[in-house]
Amino acid sequence: MRAAHIVELGTHPVPVEIEGEGSFEIVAVALNPLDLAVAAGRFAGGHPPLPYVPGCEAVGRRNGERVHLFGDGRGTAKDGFMVERVEFPGGLAVPVPDGLNDALAAACGIAGMAGWAPVAMRAPVRPDDRVLVLAATGMVGSIALQGARLLGADRVVAAGRDEVKLQRLLDLGADATVTLDGDDLAARFRETCGGDGPTLVVDPLWGEPARAAIEAAAPGARIVQVGQSAAPEATLTSAAIRLKQLSILGYTDFALTSEQRREVYIGLAEHVVAGRIRIDVETFPLDEVSQAWSAQQARRKAVVLV
Repeated sequence: MRAAHIVELGTHPVPVEIEGEGSFEIVAVALNPLDLAVAAGRFAGGHPPLPYVPGCEAVGRRNGERVHLFGDGRGTAKDGFMVERVEFPGGLAVPVPDGLNDALAAACGIAGMAGWAPVAMRAPVRPDDRVLVLAATGMVGSIALQGARLLGADRVVAAGRDEVKLQRLLDLGADATVTLDGDDLAARFRETCGGDGPTLVVDPLWGEPARAAIEAAAPGARIVQVGQSAAPEATLTSAAIRLKQLSILGYTDFALTSEQRREVYIGLAEHVVAGRIRIDVETFPLDEVSQAWSAQQARRKAVVLV
């Protein structure tokens, strides 16, 4: 059957024919920074034995039902989902709501949940929140921004490096934008968020942007730490956290229970079906998996249709 293989770390996947079978028919595989990290040898959990099938999430079909598949070590410790059929624990499969096409159903998974869960579950948005979303031009940040607006935040500020994409976020619910380039980042965060700074920060970056956001944060603010796209370390002063009694809350999709993942995934997917949250994706056939990989490397959400 048709599949894709990572033959050597640091290379793009290539289409191949392999032996195999499984109870789930795979129809769409969303690519994520996680897939790129595993294939580059940068993922802390290592990688499957080479050559391996990439893809940490997918939409599949079994007995006529469409489901989202994620977990069981697929794509990180064992072969992933970029193959026509797989065997997978049925208890980990989450039903896909009607009205959602295969590509969007796949995209609502890893990156979608990482954007939605911080504002809907990990640190639920309050009516008086001033929300600062770092890396808002990426998919995780875009969904966090739209989610914060949808859930009733008083003010939502988008921060990123691409000024053109930042301007587009004003149409998705941002009240204001901040570019991450330039000096006095903390002061600009504080001023743009109004009041005495943001009360909730969604941070997929860490590094210097996170340090500046923590310095700018209002007393009692919550910071949800989602990723380390800017840097794996950040230098923080004790006073910045202690005197303002800030809460730094970690989040990862991998820590969700099966019940939580079902709740988060279906909650986001229903908003996407209703048009309350928008997700932009690019689709590629399996034969063009290398082009899909390049698109994801360029931070364009890529979905491979198997």
